Amino acid sequence: MEKVIAVLMRTDSSEEWCARQRGPVADALLGLGVAGLSINVRDDAVRHSLMTLTLLDPPAAAVVSLWTQQCYGDQMTAALDLLAGECEQLAAYLVTESIPLLAPAVEPGSRTTGLANIALLRRPAELDQATWLSRWQGHHTSVAIETQSIFGYTQNWVVRALTPGAPGIAGIVEELFPPEAITDLKAFFGAADDADLQDRLSQMIASTTAFGANENIDTVPTSRYVFKTPFHT
Repeated sequence: MEKVIAVLMRTDSSEEWCARQRGPVADALLGLGVAGLSINVRDDAVRHSLMTLTLLDPPAAAVVSLWTQQCYGDQMTAALDLLAGECEQLAAYLVTESIPLLAPAVEPGSRTTGLANIALLRRPAELDQATWLSRWQGHHTSVAIETQSIFGYTQNWVVRALTPGAPGIAGIVEELFPPEAITDLKAFFGAADDADLQDRLSQMIASTTAFGANENIDTVPTSRYVFKTPFHT
């Protein structure tokens, strides 16, 4: 089983477009027989998140995760062709998925509570792959869980790009936060007061700086819809 993440870049992510992605587009992808499907859309519920950072042009409007037997097979070719028709630019990546913090199950097709924040990471040129992975997964994982109010945490290491011209993304992080985290920094970090917030921020900045995630990063606020899970219910 392989996991593919497709980033749909589009200037306009209107509510109508977002509804289309989680409706007819989701149905069409499921109709292809994919083993798993989740769709994250940058809709009005999360559009004004305080933690939004954007480098991609056009910006990421949706992020689609698909599980398949072959990332290079006809099924995935059809899926990516479909998604390419929904955006101005499509970038798809084969990834290895790690789940340090498993999110609670939700009813298929329903919105996951709160904010689904997605981070697109680049590896700095001065860090070799082994060092970068060690600092990200070996050290930063515990910091991310301990300093933020997350209830779901998934790391996707990018193996290779599957579409021509895809931006050089090295890792894709999926984090789930409570609804209050959309507009409240203390709620985002799970801080009790200003002093606690500053302490958590300092830990986070030090940890992300070690592997270059303090800059050159996209953080995309989304609403998450899980339609089919490949390994668990």
